[in-house]
Amino acid sequence: MTSDPRVTIVVATRDRHDVLRDSLARHSVPAIVVDNASREPIPDAIRLERNLGGAGRNVGVEAASTPYVALTDDDAWWAHGALERAVAVLDAHPRLALVQARVLVGPDERLDPTCAEMARSPLRGEPDQPGHAILGFVACAVVVRRDAFLSVGGFSERLHVGGEEALLAGDLVAAGWQLSYVPSVVAHHCPPETSRDRPERREVVLRNALWMHWLRRPARIAAVRTAATLAGAPREPATVRAAARALAGVPWVLRERRVSPARVEAMRRLLDEAA
Repeated sequence: MTSDPRVTIVVATRDRHDVLRDSLARHSVPAIVVDNASREPIPDAIRLERNLGGAGRNVGVEAASTPYVALTDDDAWWAHGALERAVAVLDAHPRLALVQARVLVGPDERLDPTCAEMARSPLRGEPDQPGHAILGFVACAVVVRRDAFLSVGGFSERLHVGGEEALLAGDLVAAGWQLSYVPSVVAHHCPPETSRDRPERREVVLRNALWMHWLRRPARIAAVRTAATLAGAPREPATVRAAARALAGVPWVLRERRVSPARVEAMRRLLDEAA
């Protein structure tokens, strides 16, 4: 919802043409649509030959020519004036890489639980940082500084969709950038009722959480968090499959492993304790 020429909207989608059509009508400016290998191609979209999951957004960010990019999904959109506010915040804070919006879910506009957690986060922002300091985000409702996003590689294709934000968030902060939850910036999200509570999604989310421990955390902490994550997971086949897939990915994890700076690990420990 903006006429500001410094921001581009990027929408990732796959096989949800009707949902996409409805949400695109809510944008007042053209959006870059990334078609993640839909069975029926989407007109005027950047079509990917295979489904890259969350990493499909990287293609849209690369295609944008503006300094800021507003990421959204086919079932989400920005509230009136939200992007102008986000651009103003980013302009005023050159070390800020990402503005997380306050996400209102469904027709009753209930607050996304992740945003509620961000609002009471124990993390302390730096003196010049706006909003609430965060170490994660909701990918369908953020405005990113394009050069910061691309400098750390964007989303990992290997993580696909399901908690893929955590790796990118940590890498941005490790690179010296700030991430903020700014409640005055508002986005809407209307996901299908069953989209988040499917066994397949729970499997990917758990696998990614296990990988995250070992990709960026010290070995002792990674071992402790792995045990805690598995102990807290539901006793179901999806958990067994997730553990097996995480184990199968160990060679990749070891190749990509890079322990975060101590200050980032200290932030993660604060969040662990709060949880």
